[in-house]
Amino acid sequence: MVIGLTTMLEKSEALFASDHASVVSMNLFVALLCACIVLGHLLEETRWMNESITALIIGSCTGIVILLISGGKSSRILVFSEDLFFIYLLPPIIFNAGFQVKKKQFFRNFMTIMLFGAVGTLISFVIISLGAKHFFEKMNIGDLTISDYLAIGAIFSATDSVCTLQVLNQDETPLLYSLVFGEGVVNDATSVVLFNAIQRFDLTHINSAIALEFAGNFFYLFILSTALGVAAGLLSAFVIKKLYIGRHSTDREVALMMLLAYLSYMLAELFHLSSILTVFFCGIVMSHYTWHNVTDKSKVTTKHTFAALSFLAEIFIFLYVGMDALDIEKWDVVRSSPGQSIGVSSILLGLILVGRAAFVFPLSFLSNLTKSSLDEKIDWKKQVTIWWAGLMRGAVSMALAYNQVLIRELQETKIKTDYINNFGF
Repeated sequence: MVIGLTTMLEKSEALFASDHASVVSMNLFVALLCACIVLGHLLEETRWMNESITALIIGSCTGIVILLISGGKSSRILVFSEDLFFIYLLPPIIFNAGFQVKKKQFFRNFMTIMLFGAVGTLISFVIISLGAKHFFEKMNIGDLTISDYLAIGAIFSATDSVCTLQVLNQDETPLLYSLVFGEGVVNDATSVVLFNAIQRFDLTHINSAIALEFAGNFFYLFILSTALGVAAGLLSAFVIKKLYIGRHSTDREVALMMLLAYLSYMLAELFHLSSILTVFFCGIVMSHYTWHNVTDKSKVTTKHTFAALSFLAEIFIFLYVGMDALDIEKWDVVRSSPGQSIGVSSILLGLILVGRAAFVFPLSFLSNLTKSSLDEKIDWKKQVTIWWAGLMRGAVSMALAYNQVLIRELQETKIKTDYINNFGF
């Protein structure tokens, strides 16, 4: 009895210590977020220095301090979780992108945006996957399967145009801003759909039937995800208009909008659809229909609430990426084979450049053929900007990469377990 009580006390003390460490970590992280906002405000006049870059720098500096304090063991105060990113951080970012988008420009250039975001991502995906397979097999970097090469293509096809948008003015360059913004969102959704489709199929023995099924599954996910987002947005507009909730409580009206948007995202996750695409189109429909059926107070509240949540989520991600860049385990791998690491990075950068160029310039030419006005055509400077805007890789690429590493670890664990069960050692 005494031994059992002692064990319980030890477990309680360990749990308390763990909770206390988590509280300390969260306090530090919140303080860093505040620092990012304050510095971002002070650097507002500098167009080449936004909150995202500030967060990366602060994260890197914090990572160096943590490395020194921990004796080179860790550079982070929080452990990245795929669920944390996909369930809590990504929804407000994508929803706000759809909610705040200037719909007139977006739908005026809808076909071009879909060309770049969907067809262009597929072209980039094919080039990066085939190029990685060709070069990495010659470099003998590891035992990679066809699914791994396709996953690499999907991961590095996901762009991040946030930094580019910071230096573009939506009013001065409406066409360019709309194309870069729209392609970025549709591109992220397409990359996630591709990645999920790859995980569903056994591509070790690919043939024409599997390829057709894979393509059919991709378009099925794309169309159904969009339809679910539109349906959720229309449902919210219908409920709020018929019940007129705002006459009694603005808080309930805003809360219902937020919950229905989040519900559309989680339903897409539940049915294994593209939650990014779903919540993006839910945001567009809500901003067009639901927003005009709420009270004036709710209009102001929703606009700033969604923008603030999106802003905090983005800063959180960039701050973590800054710390993660100094992860000692990653640098140990680089230190063991620096030449190979530099070679792999250079090849991937080259493939990304080629993949972007392979669709931006040809698809821009096709888009210009359908435009009669010079103002609507994508000139050479705009094409170069769009090509360059997609060279950066952001939060979605990072999350997919973590996901792929986790899948590989689970597969290797399963192989080891099966081996032990079959042979007894």
